[in-house]
Amino acid sequence: MVQIKTKRVYEDPEPEDGFRVFIDKLWPRGVSKEEFHYDDWEKDIAPSKELREWFHADENGRWEQFQSLYHKELSHSEAVKQFIGKIKGKDTVTLLYASKEPIRNHARILQDYLKSAIK
Repeated sequence: MVQIKTKRVYEDPEPEDGFRVFIDKLWPRGVSKEEFHYDDWEKDIAPSKELREWFHADENGRWEQFQSLYHKELSHSEAVKQFIGKIKGKDTVTLLYASKEPIRNHARILQDYLKSAIK
């Protein structure tokens, strides 16, 4: 089974990261394309622009609802289905995100979703 991890884009790459996938729609601030090591950029599995902007307007107050709404987006996404097919044969996949928040971010929701979907 695929091991799915999360990591900030600002952390150094490690061999244990396996297949490194950047999962934000927007390029991370202060990171050059030459310095950032990733194997794939899956911007279509990130939250929609509308959902992301709505959540960032009140991250603490909207976290619970954001989880539910993003999960709903994931379950209806053709890009997510294709991504699952792409990673099924991998040993380790690391989801790379730019958020400063290590717990309340879309990477954690996506990680849980993928773990359930791949079983």
